[in-house]
Amino acid sequence: MEKSYYQEYFELERKQWWFQVRNRILMERIAALTGGRRDLKILNVGAGTYATSQLLAQFGQVTSIEYDEFCVAYTKERLPGIQLDTGTILDLQFADGEFDLVTAFDVIEHVDDDALAVRELKRVCRPTGWVVVSVPAFMALWSHHDVVNHHFRRYTMPGLLRVFNAQPGGQVRYRNYFNSALFLPIAAFRMLSRLVPARWRRGSGADNALINLDSPVNRVLYAIFDLERRLLNRGWRFPFGVSAVVGWQK
Repeated sequence: MEKSYYQEYFELERKQWWFQVRNRILMERIAALTGGRRDLKILNVGAGTYATSQLLAQFGQVTSIEYDEFCVAYTKERLPGIQLDTGTILDLQFADGEFDLVTAFDVIEHVDDDALAVRELKRVCRPTGWVVVSVPAFMALWSHHDVVNHHFRRYTMPGLLRVFNAQPGGQVRYRNYFNSALFLPIAAFRMLSRLVPARWRRGSGADNALINLDSPVNRVLYAIFDLERRLLNRGWRFPFGVSAVVGWQK
């Protein structure tokens, strides 16, 4: 990501409608997949500004790594005393089978070799343990937002499953799209945003920063997305969405 984005990102991860509901969706999926255990040994890869690590702590002991040194330094400045280390998903400095739960929330799209990234996530996962990954979906939604975030790609579910099924062993136990209700308006916005010069964009230029966190629009979008979260908890499956999630068991 652009360095200016981390300063925005710290607040966005905690207050912006998409992050708030996305994180609730992911934590609820993890609770369901792991049977609500609270004694897990967890590795959170690409922890960003640590918001997801704080949420994962409800399930056990969390080890957090983040690739970008500036992000690590900035987050430690904002949250003194946290344990957040620099590391890469392509070469995890942990033993085989060390963790009960390995997470990478919107991370593997940031690396060219996503197959290697997924192999590393699987390698450090214990037998019967879980790897939970979320990614941005559909290249049709590609925009300046992806450029700012240094994405290599967006995924379809079949493409994501191919990455997970490339090696023998383990099984994808859960897969779904989410942020489906807002897919069409977001798609329309992304297409129109391609016409806006980068110099006219606010802040880092990422879509997340376009709406003020205290805006009524932020609250309305939260309410729509949160309704979808409730449907996901009832077992709904969506054929498309702005994001995708996979839960793989070793």
